Amino acid sequence: MKKNFSTLVNKNTITSIAIGGFDGMHAAHQELFKRLDENGAILSIESGYATLTPKKYRQEYSKYPIYYYVLGDIKHLSGDKFIELLKEEYPKLKRIVVGFDFCFGKNRAYCIQQLKDVFDGEVIVVNEFKINNISVHSRTIREYISNGDLKTANKLLTKEYKIYGTQIKGQGLGSKSFVPTINLKVEDFLLPQSGVYITKTILNDIEYDSITFLGHRVSTDGYYAIETHILDSNIQNDDYEIQIKFFKKIRDNRKFESFEALKEQILSDINEAKEYLAKI
Repeated sequence: MKKNFSTLVNKNTITSIAIGGFDGMHAAHQELFKRLDENGAILSIESGYATLTPKKYRQEYSKYPIYYYVLGDIKHLSGDKFIELLKEEYPKLKRIVVGFDFCFGKNRAYCIQQLKDVFDGEVIVVNEFKINNISVHSRTIREYISNGDLKTANKLLTKEYKIYGTQIKGQGLGSKSFVPTINLKVEDFLLPQSGVYITKTILNDIEYDSITFLGHRVSTDGYYAIETHILDSNIQNDDYEIQIKFFKKIRDNRKFESFEALKEQILSDINEAKEYLAKI
């Protein structure tokens, strides 16, 4: 993951900024970034609801430095005062890039026309962006992920949806009775619908083909788990942070009447994942 390097860039050199929430850093967001000049920057407004690319993970998806503004710290400002703040912090600012539905200031009282009125530089407004006739919005992508439709979500993201987690101790059944898995604890990220997914797991900056289960282990202890199995590799993970990229849902979570039936299904899932990943 790219480091947050915004603190290394002198704000006095910034001449253009894109403003938004930027959860997901998806295709429509990238359209805004294309309108920045070589001295551009991204202003990410932190509302506390970002679950696609929470915290500082956004920097991975842009070459531009990202500056984070907590909504609670600025929402009391009128639109005029907000623009004044930007001009103070970025004294060479000449261009602001926003989406078509951008509003700002206290109670979101200012929108596109008011932005053009109060900012004396160039204002670029990016129209609604669609892929396969689907409007690209973070809320729409969240719905697809929550419903297990990772293929559509990934099209709108223009990348595979990815979560970060840390390894935790599991039941110990996988390596003994089924297949070895890495158990994860994931915070802040939106989790896909329960089920089994074709994935790639990143350990120590190396990508491995994998399948990943999310959900309550209804056939064993009933606890909720996130477990990933690396295909064709016996990996002893020593990395603190684990990344999982989701490609496609294989099946829903369901209860099996015996360990033998569960193991047979797991092996079938593995074969399906291998066939799919071999084609991409």
